[in-house]
Amino acid sequence: MRILLIEDDPKMAAYLRDGLAQEGYETDHAADGRDGLLAAAAGGFGLLIIDRLLPTLDGLTLLRTLRGAGVHTPALFLTALGGLDDRLAGLRAGGDDYLVKPFALEELAARVAALIRRNAVPPKPTRLRIADLELDQLSRTAWRGGQKLDLKPRELELLEYLMLHENQVVTRTMLLEAVWEFHFAPQTSVVESHISRLRGKVDRGFSRALIQTCRGAGYRISADD
Repeated sequence: MRILLIEDDPKMAAYLRDGLAQEGYETDHAADGRDGLLAAAAGGFGLLIIDRLLPTLDGLTLLRTLRGAGVHTPALFLTALGGLDDRLAGLRAGGDDYLVKPFALEELAARVAALIRRNAVPPKPTRLRIADLELDQLSRTAWRGGQKLDLKPRELELLEYLMLHENQVVTRTMLLEAVWEFHFAPQTSVVESHISRLRGKVDRGFSRALIQTCRGAGYRISADD
């Protein structure tokens, strides 16, 4: 996790960088507001730590400029200005937290961790499930009723596409484009034959058929009858 520290006091900057390094963070440093604005606008940071009183461009103006430009990196203000109006001004400028100097390094570390945790993007699920049918997108393996399905690579791609569009009708053309990367509709029964084989492996022996043919429209996979 990279943090951008925008702080003009060299001693304070060195102290903060050392403390953040001990917490496992990589910290870039900008010594004035204008350099900090350029670095933050370039992106690549998980958090901004901004001093309120900076040369060339103050912290409030810096953050308002970033927010106006669509940069939404979480921001923590560090400042000696601890009045209520000062704290409100920082939050209204787009700050996510506000820490008044002097402060304990442990409190800064806790606030940094909380901001990063709050703004973390949850990992995308890698296992699809419909009723008792499961597909692991990482291991490229599928099961039905706990029994592993012997699927060929193209059948697995076809099943994955259907499961990603659960309860939706997908047309033959959509399948040709997504699974076979055909951007035209060739006169071939490749979709029908693969669907037939896939249905035999997924639905045969089970009381409920999941892969359904929607006459005149296409196919869908659904746990609903």
